[in-house]
Amino acid sequence: MTGFPYKRAHFVGVGGVGMSATAMLLRDSGVAVTGSDEAVYPPISEVLEREKLDVRTPYAPGNIPVGVDVIVIGKNARLVPQTNAEVAEAFARGVPILSFADVLGLLAKGRQALVVAGSFGKTTSVSLMAHCLIEAGLDPSFMIGAAPLSPPTAARIGKGDLLLLEGDEYPSSNTDDRSKFLHYSPAHLLLTPLAHDHVNVFPTIESYLAPFAKLIDLAPPDATILASTGGELSGRFLRSLKRPVATYGIAEGAWRAGDIAWGERTRFTISHEGRDVVRVETGQLGLHNIENMLGVGAFLLTRGLVSAQAFAGAMASFKGIRRRLDRKSERTRIPMFEGFGSSYDKARSAIAAMRQHFPDRRLVVVFEPHTFSWRNRTTLHWYDDAFEGAAQVFVWRPAEQGAGTHEQVGQDEIVARIRAAGFDARALGDAETAVEEIGAALGDHSAVLFLTSGPLGGLIESVPAWVEKKFPA
Repeated sequence: MTGFPYKRAHFVGVGGVGMSATAMLLRDSGVAVTGSDEAVYPPISEVLEREKLDVRTPYAPGNIPVGVDVIVIGKNARLVPQTNAEVAEAFARGVPILSFADVLGLLAKGRQALVVAGSFGKTTSVSLMAHCLIEAGLDPSFMIGAAPLSPPTAARIGKGDLLLLEGDEYPSSNTDDRSKFLHYSPAHLLLTPLAHDHVNVFPTIESYLAPFAKLIDLAPPDATILASTGGELSGRFLRSLKRPVATYGIAEGAWRAGDIAWGERTRFTISHEGRDVVRVETGQLGLHNIENMLGVGAFLLTRGLVSAQAFAGAMASFKGIRRRLDRKSERTRIPMFEGFGSSYDKARSAIAAMRQHFPDRRLVVVFEPHTFSWRNRTTLHWYDDAFEGAAQVFVWRPAEQGAGTHEQVGQDEIVARIRAAGFDARALGDAETAVEEIGAALGDHSAVLFLTSGPLGGLIESVPAWVEKKFPA
């Protein structure tokens, strides 16, 4: 792969989903790669072990090998030279310091970058796109900020000129405030639904939408730009644009999805300008996944990269992504899924999907307020209706990382706010008693949804193990 001028790279913070995928992409392009982190958790720990990447824990100056000619440092708030000795050593080495967005920008040179950006759905959309192109016999390169089941890896160097990138609006590093996707030189863009997110970085709607406007401006005049109409800010953003873009959405847009038949295998029809294009079948849960498939299908068919039949076949065989409504066990009669609960909209979509597919079951949500947005007093109102559809909510304690950088709320206040909204909410203490408390709330007519973007105290592994014994399939 062209564009990357270094031979030996070290990743500080390699346990992040984006960092690990970028490290794999760089390794497979011929660069010698090592990495380090304070600790690494599933599913990324399993990915790194499977990929046999040289990863060292915890952080220490000696982790950085002699002879590295570039060091990639993650965005984690603790990765600053003032408080992290390994980061201090990295800056003392005198070699270039990059973010993973810098790396992807360099790797994109000489390739046709297809960038997927938006507030939610972008990880699934890149995975769907990569899976579809591979199934159609193409050989794209890609980077997915998660652990996908389809395709079976988060990053790959292909022989074709296509590079599929998940474009994040979050700042690139602790020394670069630019949104990550502004490094990627997009040839074409797929813009998923927009909703105000990352309020600790983008306090106003205007500040949140500004990087997306810059991203649109980066696309060349002949670029295909396809944008969702579905997010709460999508319409406002589309009306502000000075260049025409194609649109898709469940209820509004040139590309639509309709005639939905819900079930264990859901079916729906994609249409364009009122004309049916293809009937699609999927095992993925929720209306948001139909919207993701609609956007990917519209984009690929517009570009002429696959046929309608090839697209439908790939959607039928798509297995999903770890932590994006993937089933946690097949060995119990209680449905247990994990949703990526990093924001209000993602949590709502996951709960809605569970209610859509398991309407007769009592939904128990196990929630961790891991991201800054969930822990911030300015978004405490999210809890007023975030858990609509849940019969009971268990709340793990909020993460403490970066608590001093914003007005953080605690576990008791979060639980009180959820209760005040009329939901049965309970605080969880240590992991061992938490398993017993959650287990006591379950019965044969229950369903469980884990909502987090963090480790949730290991409950994502320990609760299913307990349920398998108590409620075997």
